[in-house]
Amino acid sequence: MDMVRRTVKQIAYTPPSLWLSTLSASQLSLIPLLSLAASLYSVALRLRHQLYRFNILHKHRLPVPVITVGNLTWGGNGKTPMVEFLARSFAEDGITPLILSRGYGGADEARMLQRQLQGTSVKIGVGANRVATAARFIEQYGFSSSYASFQKPFPEGKTEILSNTDQIGAAILDDGMQHLSMWRDLEIVMVNALMPWGNRQLLPLGPLREPLTALSRADILVIHHSNLVQDKDIDAIESTVQKLNKSVPIFFTIMAPIHFISCQDVSRKVSLSAVENMTVLCLSGIGFADSFVRSIERVLLLCCSI
Repeated sequence: MDMVRRTVKQIAYTPPSLWLSTLSASQLSLIPLLSLAASLYSVALRLRHQLYRFNILHKHRLPVPVITVGNLTWGGNGKTPMVEFLARSFAEDGITPLILSRGYGGADEARMLQRQLQGTSVKIGVGANRVATAARFIEQYGFSSSYASFQKPFPEGKTEILSNTDQIGAAILDDGMQHLSMWRDLEIVMVNALMPWGNRQLLPLGPLREPLTALSRADILVIHHSNLVQDKDIDAIESTVQKLNKSVPIFFTIMAPIHFISCQDVSRKVSLSAVENMTVLCLSGIGFADSFVRSIERVLLLCCSI
């Protein structure tokens, strides 16, 4: 299974013009099957969007502002750090945010967010049905919102007896770009600068969850790992985005290591210089391991220059 996964990933991130010269015969033999699956996926995707467009399928609106953090491609786009950043910012401003996560991979990301945000007012709900998860949390904690004309589908009794720090003031939809069943007020789209669009094909032939035209829905676009590529690569990404969404503001983020954390005691921080003159074994479980490798290489260069 791992071999198949690696093969599909290599095809997805190899431009079609280089398939014949780059891929092996066994890899090339998979392309017709992947192409058929991608075509079927495209039909299903268009049908789903039309069902929502004509209100055959309905979008649910929460009684609080909803921000989605999503992407067009699979893994490694910086969604989880962005969700943490937004949630912490809300909490510091006195607004209790509710993070809604589907809980992929045993909900590892949700547990990490819970650990990172411990001691704040942030609440985290995990479940495939994020509308139902949000309803459960809002019923339990109540809500505080500036939506004056909103038709409230949730019980209001709790909102009168809980403190403001308990009342949910905003919802953050983690990996929510394709979660069309929930109305959103702000759509943040993350792009991995190291591998923005792959071969520009839909899943499973390529890494795209939606066609690039979906960038037109973005209210904010964030180019992640912008420090790990050249200026010309950033310019190419901006050019692609602006052809589809001229007015979208574009921001840039980087992952900058600050310290290590002890495995025996996660509350103990260890200086980056601690690995100087040491042999280091690096293990990665993130969506795009190349960014982790490059970041570690920079840490080692930093340690050597101290």
